[in-house]
Amino acid sequence: LFAFLLTIPFNQRFVELTSAQERIYLATLLSTTISAVLLIAPTAYHRLTFRKQQKQQLVLLANWMAIVGLAFLALAMTGVVLLVTDFLFSTVVTVACTAGAGLMFAVFWYALPLQRRLSLRDDV
Repeated sequence: LFAFLLTIPFNQRFVELTSAQERIYLATLLSTTISAVLLIAPTAYHRLTFRKQQKQQLVLLANWMAIVGLAFLALAMTGVVLLVTDFLFSTVVTVACTAGAGLMFAVFWYALPLQRRLSLRDDV
């Protein structure tokens, strides 16, 4: 996704974007960047603190980074759906596709796992 977003400005049709689409593009590019940083950071942390007894701290930090990184990835992917559908299709199609993508991320990446987590807490 990041590589795809980096190639878009070099496409001849990039100049056809509206100012709103340019802002969507920038927000999507930055969301993708933040997502990559957060999802890759635990690897760097682990490599730099190897054999320094930092496992517990790494696990806690990596969990937080993964949750936030996935949120930014969901935003980025939803942003790409918004950008592409807005460029190619009608407003109705754009709204439907973007809302559908956002809803799927919210349900499958957050609502279902959180619901399960809460039910596990009740079982204890």
